Amino acid sequence: MEFGIIGSGSWGTALVKMLTDNGLRINWCVRTGEMVKYIGKRRHNPNYLTSVSFDTGLLKLFTDPQKTIAASDHIVIVTPSAYVTQLFTGIPGKMLNRKKIISAVKGMLPQHNLLLNDYLRAKFDFSIDNYFTIMGPCHAEEVAAERLSYLTFSGVQRAYTQKIAEQFSTPYINTVVNTDVYGVQYAAVLKNIYAVASGIALGRGYGDNFLSVLIANSADEMAGFLRKVGIRNIKVGIHSAHKLQQKKSPNYAASVYLGDLLVTCYSMFSRNRTFGNMIGKGYTVQSAELEMKMVAEGYNASRSIFNINKEIGADMPVAQAVYEILWKKLPVAVGLKRIEDSLV
Repeated sequence: MEFGIIGSGSWGTALVKMLTDNGLRINWCVRTGEMVKYIGKRRHNPNYLTSVSFDTGLLKLFTDPQKTIAASDHIVIVTPSAYVTQLFTGIPGKMLNRKKIISAVKGMLPQHNLLLNDYLRAKFDFSIDNYFTIMGPCHAEEVAAERLSYLTFSGVQRAYTQKIAEQFSTPYINTVVNTDVYGVQYAAVLKNIYAVASGIALGRGYGDNFLSVLIANSADEMAGFLRKVGIRNIKVGIHSAHKLQQKKSPNYAASVYLGDLLVTCYSMFSRNRTFGNMIGKGYTVQSAELEMKMVAEGYNASRSIFNINKEIGADMPVAQAVYEILWKKLPVAVGLKRIEDSLV
């Protein structure tokens, strides 16, 4: 497998670390020529996870996504969702023939309110058979410190998904495989919205008790949305026999669903919680984004889910309040009071 990584933020850097720690040669598309020179000389990303040192003999560095795609047969997309359509602009459809695309994008494409696989199908007639996802729960900072973390790989072809997952498995990364391509992506989108809600509450001085109730209700709200879009593996405590592995079959309590929601809402490494915290303290969206210097996917996700839910019709008071605070300038105190009144 010839992997290409498109994206040089903290998560892209963490994925490159996993693969190169396994001795794999990587085609890595970074932002600028200056970064190419810096990594080649200093052996680490100048902007993210600077403690991670690379064997540069395993890296072929690019600044052109098209050249990276051409040089690779497995392309990992790990850019903020808002920039994905720009990434694929000008790329001929035939270039994706016989390629595998692996999404590490934890958001919807806000220009279209689409998951990446649906965008690729619409634009390039790209088959979901050749599409895979990497989802959490996992923080780039903990990968850099080699703290044991879990990653879930999803694809409709389980056996091939397992082969991909094995390339990322290290002493500090345990991998899980499932076939729920849509469910894991929607869960990743939603958990970022709920992490923003948790951050807003923290910024307003709410305590652990309120956060626990908020997150429990958010988990239920997420499950209701997933049911509405047709996801079925969300019955907690119920498992089917799994012949290939000595493990339970995944359900909503699994790491990629509930686990990722919990860590994103609670962790100090969560950029969405940090973003929400700043909003709760009175920052505008624009000032919070400028100070963070990183993209909080929950911002755009809240609008995409709001638009999708016009058709879905799920009961989503928490996500609705976050959307109105971020996009409709609803006062934070009013939005939190609406959330308070909805909690059980």
